[in-house]
Amino acid sequence: MSRGMKLTLLAIALFFLLTAGSFLYFVATWDPEAEEPVVQLDTPVVGVLT
Repeated sequence: MSRGMKLTLLAIALFFLLTAGSFLYFVATWDPEAEEPVVQLDTPVVGVLT
């Protein structure tokens, strides 16, 4: 395996670890009580898919 290939694989692994780590940090520290709902339906939706 060449040096360039090793560096590429290392960069991909580092990117994956940083992405997964930031997602896990986001999930671990997320407080649903402090956030506004993105969607709030005031009335029930009936018959939309029929």
